[in-house]
Amino acid sequence: MSTQMEVAYQFIKQRILDGTYQPSQKLIESDLSNLINASRNTIKKALLKLQQENLVCIETNKGATVKSFTLDEIVQFLEIREVLEGLIAKTAAPYISEDKLSLMENILEEMKGHLENHRFDEYSNCNLSFHNIIYEASSNTQAVSMVQMIKTQLRRFQLKTILVPGRHEESFKEHQKILNALKLRDEKWVEDAVKYHISQVRRTIAENYSFLM
Repeated sequence: MSTQMEVAYQFIKQRILDGTYQPSQKLIESDLSNLINASRNTIKKALLKLQQENLVCIETNKGATVKSFTLDEIVQFLEIREVLEGLIAKTAAPYISEDKLSLMENILEEMKGHLENHRFDEYSNCNLSFHNIIYEASSNTQAVSMVQMIKTQLRRFQLKTILVPGRHEESFKEHQKILNALKLRDEKWVEDAVKYHISQVRRTIAENYSFLM
């Protein structure tokens, strides 16, 4: 991937994920070319890569738009993620190191502080770090790759779930249970704890879909 194309790709992708570019919004090549200071051909290549990641839709004679997911599609993605995340956690439990568990403990403390001070963006970043440690310890790299793809596509929704009243307290408790299960190397418990966590994310999105859009 050329450096210029990588810059354009990352620029557009970040704005899709953080909600700057909204679902169904048209992405005009000439505007992006001027904004990023890149050629139209470079923008076209970046949009094609984003289409491969299911973040952009490109139609002949209509151009590119930000991918919009229906509630049914989101629920189905999260049902798949629930099963895969459980498998990942189960296969991570025997291998995760004591140092990594200590790091997760520290991250959990940071998450608690962020919640108390209403720093929800920082909480979400810690949340990602917490789960990434589990992914790194898992022996099932294919499941991890599939989950990462789903998380990328749904990131803009999940970042907002923490804003739903009461969700942040539930989320924190769910992460505590996941860590406790990992400390005991209890494969079944950690699998169940992670699956429950993802099921609650799915429930929150389903019940608050209009708010999160």
